[in-house]
Amino acid sequence: MNRFAWLLDRLAYEPRRNAKLALIADYLRSTPDPDRGLALAAMTGGLVFPNAKSGLVRALIAERTDPVLFALSYDYVGDLSETVALMWPARHGANDVPHLPDVVEGLRSVGKTELPRLVASWLDALDETGRWALLKLITGSLRIGVSARLAKTAAASLGGIPADEVEQVWHGLEPPYATLFAWLEGRGPRPEATDPAPFRPVMLSHPIENGDFDKMNPAEFQAEWKWDGIRVQAVTGTRPDGERVTRLFSRTGEDIAAAFPDVVEALSLDGALDGELLVRREAAVQSFNSLQQRLNRKSVTAKMLLEHPAHIRAYDLLVDGEEDLRDLPLSARRARLEAFVARLASPIVDLSPPIVFRDWEDLAAARADPATAGAGADAEAVEGCMIKRLDSPYLPGRPKGHWWKWKREARLIDCVLMYAQRGHGKRSSFYSDFTFGVWRASEGGADELVPVGKAYFGFTDEELVELDRYVRKHTLNRFGPVREVTHTVESGLVFEVAFEGLQRSTRHKSGVAMRFPRISRIRWDKPPREADRIEALEALLPSNG
Repeated sequence: MNRFAWLLDRLAYEPRRNAKLALIADYLRSTPDPDRGLALAAMTGGLVFPNAKSGLVRALIAERTDPVLFALSYDYVGDLSETVALMWPARHGANDVPHLPDVVEGLRSVGKTELPRLVASWLDALDETGRWALLKLITGSLRIGVSARLAKTAAASLGGIPADEVEQVWHGLEPPYATLFAWLEGRGPRPEATDPAPFRPVMLSHPIENGDFDKMNPAEFQAEWKWDGIRVQAVTGTRPDGERVTRLFSRTGEDIAAAFPDVVEALSLDGALDGELLVRREAAVQSFNSLQQRLNRKSVTAKMLLEHPAHIRAYDLLVDGEEDLRDLPLSARRARLEAFVARLASPIVDLSPPIVFRDWEDLAAARADPATAGAGADAEAVEGCMIKRLDSPYLPGRPKGHWWKWKREARLIDCVLMYAQRGHGKRSSFYSDFTFGVWRASEGGADELVPVGKAYFGFTDEELVELDRYVRKHTLNRFGPVREVTHTVESGLVFEVAFEGLQRSTRHKSGVAMRFPRISRIRWDKPPREADRIEALEALLPSNG
């Protein structure tokens, strides 16, 4: 457990991708089975402990510390696992330091009534870093800056093979991945991909720049809309015994089918579709906020299925029946996709329509006005457009020169800082999560601020220090971890906020919610009275054109 804790601690403070890869690879290379396989499972989201919740951790620390002291400490630190790890009464030598396999087995097998005692015995035996790692493992919130893809890439490096080959066999494997490591280290055969509905590594695009257009012939490309949903891979296959298997994968390979049974039911043909998951109601794609109501759920109600009906807008066809199409050019795959969707004949699966254009000026005009360029009633869900070479095969990762994304320009608006909250991880000691608002007339006629968004990135580390200092000097009220800062017509701090979409929201006092807000610029020079008004945002809502 101590080596695993050391790894997590190093990863949490290492900002460089290649350095993270080296740390993980060194750990996997020098750690025996099954420890390394369980560590890999933890980093890729493959360990779930249904009886271990954050409430259990809170109850344990409440029995051992002053609740007021804990509340103050948690408020300052901003992370439950770190706070408990630091405050846990040390009892060195009280128990044997647990090994990672023992911890995993205990969390899986011990019942709810016995689990608190077992967890407490582990915490007694570990040092601060070990306790922190254990609690991160229990609560399932590692937050160490390592994606599942990065961890798999590190594992693949043991055998000097591409990470995509690991992806090809990944979904047929189970922790602790003994057959995977045997293959990577040359001690065994490549694991057989027996899963009839496996995830296939997705093909990604590059942001296009103005100079790129000069090197590209429009006749060699197709264009389509970039929709504001989440990228998915819908896969259906049949086992040798005739059982059908359907999965809905996110772009990182997580199976989210449980939250979308309506989509699963619609996928009646064997194959693998690449597309965008949306919510579409009354012949129009709904806001991303509507899709969020369905994401990250283990099950959905009949009411939710009715109010937020899922929809797949298909981009590509990777497999048709049992035939792998990824080596075919895009033009051929598009023809197969059109025929596949026609055979599927489902009202919740349709084609992403192509954008008709003769030259890049035509495409620029379409991008600027999707409603009249073919997107119609769905125009508000357009983030920009995709540009794809007609002869491109479907290649995993982000190959150069094949696919490009041309997003619409971010919108800008000036807002006033209203509330601040500490961040997590390395930013837990700084106020780095900021809620901001715009002006509107109150019932009494005077101007008041109403919140319209929250952002926690868009500034440099140096600016973060300045912002943290500002919050501490201008705090009016404290509400747990939240600080209300000065925000009047004459006194306050203005942010220039960039955002990529806007939607109506009954959960916000302002009636609107921003999509992907980020702080574009800190306007130290601008008085709060010159910030924007709610009418400027309302004019951007779909019903206002």
